[in-house]
Amino acid sequence: MTSTSVAWHDVENGSYEADLFLWRELADSAHGPVLDLGSGTGRVAADLAARGHEIVALDADPELLAVLAERAPQVETVEADARSFALGRMFALVLAPMQLTQILGGHDGRVAMLERVHAHLIPGGTFAAALTDLREVILDETASPPLPDMLERDGWVFSSQPVSLAADDDGLRVERRRQAVSPGGEIEETMTTIAFDFVSADRFEAEARAAALEPVGRREIPETLDHFGSTVVVCRR
Repeated sequence: MTSTSVAWHDVENGSYEADLFLWRELADSAHGPVLDLGSGTGRVAADLAARGHEIVALDADPELLAVLAERAPQVETVEADARSFALGRMFALVLAPMQLTQILGGHDGRVAMLERVHAHLIPGGTFAAALTDLREVILDETASPPLPDMLERDGWVFSSQPVSLAADDDGLRVERRRQAVSPGGEIEETMTTIAFDFVSADRFEAEARAAALEPVGRREIPETLDHFGSTVVVCRR
């Protein structure tokens, strides 16, 4: 059976493509090596590497990185935390796709990441981070419940569906039902909760300035049938 951490990562994140146009555009303009934070199994890193870019993929999960190394051997992988990495090299572009900046444990976690980003960017280098307005997710009472994300692999069928949302002053907790059906029909079901911080683009830009990164604009990632849209904050060192 496929590693469960890899399977659930691919089920819940691997098929998302709405943001790739922007990462490609930024990489084409960077003219130098690219660091992909929270790379997972390489949704973004492998795509950019296939387009000829020099990519370093950073993630804290060694199982995800092992799969990335198999899928895209040209990508250099580094097991490290986005809040504490020290690679001893500089990059023209650092990316934080999807909601990485919203799962770092609040303000202190984001500040730690921003300081590490600054330390690894060349002068004039670019940092781009995606943010989802989670308050809109809560307020949209007319939205239909999302369909489950599904994936078939090695004869197993994996299904993951958000079943409840809970919010407080700091963020949003999403409870997902994960179900794996074996080739023989046996069902394994678990519940998992993922916590996201509320972070507006204005607040993130202020945090970036405090880390000596200057915001230079925002880009929008469109909403899809399966995913909410996001705002990408672009900064320069």
